[in-house]
Amino acid sequence: MIRLPLHRSLAGLLTGLCVASAQAQSADRDGHVDFATYLDAIVRTSNDLASQREAVSSARAGIGIAGLRPDPSLSLGAGPVEFSREVNPKPRLAQSIGLSYTIETGGKRERRIAVANSQLRVSEVALEGAKRQAFADAADAFIESCRTREALQRQEASLKSLSDIVRMNELRHSAGDLGGLELLQSRNERDQFLATVVKARADARAAMEGLSAPMGRLWSEVFGTRLPGCDFQPGPASEDVDALVSRALDERDDVRAARAALDAARAAADLTRANRKVDPNVSLSYGYTPQGRRGIGDDGAPTDPTPRSNTLSVSLSVPIPLSRLDKGDLVQAESAVTQAMLALRQTELKAQADVRVTFAQYNAALENLTRYRDSTLGDADKVLDGMRTSYRHGSASLLELLSAQRAADDTHLAFLQARSDLATATVKLQLSLGRQPAL
Repeated sequence: MIRLPLHRSLAGLLTGLCVASAQAQSADRDGHVDFATYLDAIVRTSNDLASQREAVSSARAGIGIAGLRPDPSLSLGAGPVEFSREVNPKPRLAQSIGLSYTIETGGKRERRIAVANSQLRVSEVALEGAKRQAFADAADAFIESCRTREALQRQEASLKSLSDIVRMNELRHSAGDLGGLELLQSRNERDQFLATVVKARADARAAMEGLSAPMGRLWSEVFGTRLPGCDFQPGPASEDVDALVSRALDERDDVRAARAALDAARAAADLTRANRKVDPNVSLSYGYTPQGRRGIGDDGAPTDPTPRSNTLSVSLSVPIPLSRLDKGDLVQAESAVTQAMLALRQTELKAQADVRVTFAQYNAALENLTRYRDSTLGDADKVLDGMRTSYRHGSASLLELLSAQRAADDTHLAFLQARSDLATATVKLQLSLGRQPAL
């Protein structure tokens, strides 16, 4: 059964992970899987989270890539080769070797590393956001599984009560104390309710199947035949909603993601400005020309060969930045920063509204559950017990008993829904504050 203490502080609600750990050990001894254990399994086995972790690894590798410096260029040359017939003897081939390197200016490398680091932070916060969504889906599936299973237990108990009424009426009919029409009516009521129970069984099975999707694996593969433990213990929140809003702005992953996106946009803008600076290219080359061949001059006399030559040259080339006259890249980068600032502001406003809405929903769910538990549920059970006693003594009709049974069933199902609503509101409030949910 789900117990809901009404006098716990918000600190106990939001820092109940130690309590949840103790509950996990107890739940395991009882053969059930508590909510904290289910979340741990999701962190280990979720396909979505595994994919997002790969994105973080990729972003981390991007830091090393961003820090790479330009590669130097090595050039080898030979020639020129003389093809003219008039030139004889042919000159020997000259050889050269050169090395060139582009010098980055404007702190481009540091700016690239800053952009890569900001992208890593964006990926890490995105991973936390993926966890938040996975936990929200998991909480919905877990709570629905508990609600449908306990609703089925209630409806099966009601079916047994209707079957007991039919058996009692059969005995009374055999003794001549009850007419056949009333017996048929009780049987018809039981058979109609059986259809409701059959649907409830299907709903419970479907809810159990729904627990597999957040994990990315079948429930039976991870937990075997154990069932979810439904010993939820959400407590009331404090009344200082402004303090909750302030905490949410510091800890919510969507706010942190928006801030990381703004930092990334600013880093990208800085890199754009740095990229507008031209990068000179320095070249160093060495040339060697071997000694020439002996030849015959115009007068027929032999000529001395040209001496061998060793040369060393240095050159500096600087691009003419005509393309920098267009400032479209700067406009785009600054627009991206402005958009990120606006997105951050909108995210902060949304976070504040989310906390206030979930806080109100939580208090409303707590109030509804308190009313059911303190009065409505007990009154419905008392009416049903009294009507059963009156029917056995002949003081109440079958229609009155069936009406009381339906009212009690509706009240119990509404009570289970109220408990589920409170558990859901608890999770939503915790998630809206940027905390891992605990039930």
